Amino acid sequence: MIELVERRSVLAVVVGSRAYGLHGPGSDYDRRGVYVAPTRAFWRLDKPPTHFEGPAAEQFSWEFERFCVLALQGNPTVLEVLWSPLVEMTTVDGERLLASRRAFLSRRVAETYGNYARDQLGRVAARRARTGETNYKQAMHMIRLLVAGAHVLRTGEILVDVRHLRDKLLAVRHGELAWDVVAAWAADLLADLADAAAATALPEHPDRDAVDRLLTAVRERNLQ
Repeated sequence: MIELVERRSVLAVVVGSRAYGLHGPGSDYDRRGVYVAPTRAFWRLDKPPTHFEGPAAEQFSWEFERFCVLALQGNPTVLEVLWSPLVEMTTVDGERLLASRRAFLSRRVAETYGNYARDQLGRVAARRARTGETNYKQAMHMIRLLVAGAHVLRTGEILVDVRHLRDKLLAVRHGELAWDVVAAWAADLLADLADAAAATALPEHPDRDAVDRLLTAVRERNLQ
């Protein structure tokens, strides 16, 4: 299993706080990657793993096809990999994946980013109601997701580096803003997300044919 990541990775990036521009001196290096299992391995009853955690701390990788499926669904965590400004390693297959990244985008991101953010907001509110405590880290990422969702709908680019909002986001993270202020900011961003969705130039559906061609080419190159 480890060999798939160590020897067959095609893309390795850093995500999380360091990619967002929100890191501090002791922040982790959250690494994400994509590997390509040998094509012949899929002919067996026991298929290659769709993902693998490790071998390093805070490292997680997806097999190429699984990554494509999640990206086509508009998964924010996966899409960030394709736009991370911190690329540590890439191969020919990785470069072709990056070159095809806009094929994964569609108006679906309005739903996925919005739902992820609403889920975080609900979790924070539920915890406050239950314990009186506020998970400000969760609240910060909820805000970041809403900002990123509107951005991709308007520009066709995934916003990863949010250092232009660093001070305000870290104020949320550190509990320096009252919850009412954070909740009002989230409400404004949800309205902005809806406006961006109504005016977006993104297609209704991602370009599955382009992704299918990409995957087929990768499988053919790895027929061994």
